[in-house]
Amino acid sequence: MTELVAEKSPLVVVLAYDGLCTFEFGVAVEIFGLPRPEFGANWYRFAVAAVDEGELRATGGIRVVSDGGAELLEQANTIVVPGWRGVQTPVPEPLSDALRSAHQRGCRLMSICSGVFVLAATGLLDGRQATTHWRYTDELARRFPAIKVVEDVLYVGDDHLLTSAGSAAGIDLCLDVVRQDFGLERANDVARRLVIQPHRDGSQTQHVARPVARSRESQRLGQLFDWLHQHLDQPHTLDSLAQRVGMSPRTLLRRFQESTGITPARWLLNERLKRAQQALSHSRLSIDHIAQQTGFGSANALRHHFRQQTGMSPLAWRKKFTEPAV
Repeated sequence: MTELVAEKSPLVVVLAYDGLCTFEFGVAVEIFGLPRPEFGANWYRFAVAAVDEGELRATGGIRVVSDGGAELLEQANTIVVPGWRGVQTPVPEPLSDALRSAHQRGCRLMSICSGVFVLAATGLLDGRQATTHWRYTDELARRFPAIKVVEDVLYVGDDHLLTSAGSAAGIDLCLDVVRQDFGLERANDVARRLVIQPHRDGSQTQHVARPVARSRESQRLGQLFDWLHQHLDQPHTLDSLAQRVGMSPRTLLRRFQESTGITPARWLLNERLKRAQQALSHSRLSIDHIAQQTGFGSANALRHHFRQQTGMSPLAWRKKFTEPAV
């Protein structure tokens, strides 16, 4: 992930094109382009860059006219490709050139759903991991064999190149970008405004057995997620969590996996790691203190899981991702 320049808010530019994928475009606008006065000046600048000239057709009978064009890509810190007009539709070479130039100067490029085919056409994903909607993973692997296509995950990132699965997974990726740029609390604030749970890690499966939970169970699980976010420092077992929501351990395990794609233990580990990363980047607390604060219990346990999941030590993470003093 790119580190922010303290003296200037980062510019996010989302592409618009004829045949625009309306939902994916709306996700980028909602996360990065919506005015958020509660955050003051410390938030993203936002712009829309039209790939094609004139009025652009969008899914749902909508017409879009953008105020900006490809020149905006030269100024962007992050460029979002919100789907593409067809997985078989060629990508204009000027667009590929502009994206390659942006990446070369350190710009973050990210795609939602079929937008991965735009990034793939640039060659920048060759030799790297990428994902897309489960309907398109086979086609992506067939057309671009040099890409390490990761199936059945929500999003993956590699060297300022981020790709997500189907439409809703784009929300998870965008929230993760906010978390990396501005911290966990800010990402949670955005998620609360969206009225969604900020708990989906990129490694979670695209295929959930019950996308819409039963009403009463959904409410109980939602309350459980909120409570766990506030009590990550405490020890939790499947039995204690089941007792808290009034389910049997077996039922909770099944419902939890149907809702998130992972077990409660894995979810807790992911959230604790996120919280530890936040503390390392935004505080000078000791490793022992952070380990206690995030529920790992000991510095050794934190180091073990941190290195296993990120490939670096907590101190190396702190050195790389600590925000410069303003």
